[in-house]
Order: sequence, then structure tokens, then C-alpha cells
Amino acid sequence: MKIKVSISNRHVHLTKEVYEKLFNKEMVKDFSISQNNEFASTDYVSLKTFKGEIFHVRVMGPCRSYNQVELSYSDAYLLGLNPPVRKSGDLSNSESVIVCANGKEVLLNSCCILAQAHLHLNPSEAKELNLVDNQVIDVVINGRRSGIIKAFVKIKENGVMDLHIDRDEANAFLLSNGDEVEIRY
Repeated sequence: MKIKVSISNRHVHLTKEVYEKLFNKEMVKDFSISQNNEFASTDYVSLKTFKGEIFHVRVMGPCRSYNQVELSYSDAYLLGLNPPVRKSGDLSNSESVIVCANGKEVLLNSCCILAQAHLHLNPSEAKELNLVDNQVIDVVINGRRSGIIKAFVKIKENGVMDLHIDRDEANAFLLSNGDEVEIRY
């Protein structure tokens, strides 16, 4: 079955408390993303460590109950970090980073991961495809640079069928947003 690819650039998810500390305002939506009720905000932060800083990192909305920084391995290397490859929300013993905006800084402990490739689905789509939450599938890439990567299935009520990979994975296989890949299970 063919699935559309969405490439995830570096970004942060913040709690309401941290967001208000950095921006002191309500979050404003810039544009919707592929998943229902989720969006890219108009706000950006910088990420800082002992080794370096990355500027212009998008804040995603709405606010969450936990802080999470999602990087590619290339980003992590620039910051001198070695974050684990994890599912969203699995932050125990992950890397820490300083988030900066508007002259303010907040140290976020155990917040930074490399997001594991995942296929978003809603329950109806999952049932139609006979897939279950957290199932591991093969993603087959056929193109100028072919290969197979593993991804897990992420079923949410507001899910929309979409494969999320990070910028490094996309670059390795010469993929662009909207390209199609095949899933096997």
C-alpha cells in the first residue's frame, strides 16, 4: 500500500507554563499540519547547549502536558548531544537542552529525542488495514536511492494517515514532502 511522506524538521512541544514563561502571550497558529487539531505556531525558539546553538526552531501547538524537543541526528551532533531514538512522549533519561526566546532561557531536563519513524492512523484506517497500535512495519522506498526503514504504527482518534520521518531520513533516501512510499507488514 502506498503512503504519503511528511518530513519532520526540528521542533519543540512546550507545556503551557514554559510557553508563557518564554512568550508571555497566547499561542497563535501559523498553519495546520497533517494531524487534526495540531499546528505550527508563529513562534520560534533557539536551542542551546555547552557546545552550540540552533536558531529558528518552530514551536508546535497546542501546548502539551510535557516538554519535548525533536531533533535530527545532524542537529544533535551540532549541539553535542546524543539523544535516544524514541516514540513521542518517551523522554526518560533523554537529553536536556536550554530553550531560549525573547531574552529568556529555560532549562528543559530529559526532553530531547530523535523521533522514531511512525505511521499515523485513526482507528478506522487501522482497522481497514488490519494494523494495531505500536506494530512495527517496513517502509519500502523505491526511487533514486532505495531502501527499507522500520516504522511503528501510531493510532489516535484524530490521526490522519501519514508517515512521519525526520529530515536526515528523508535526505538519506532523497525524499520530499508528499512523496509516496510503500508499507509492508
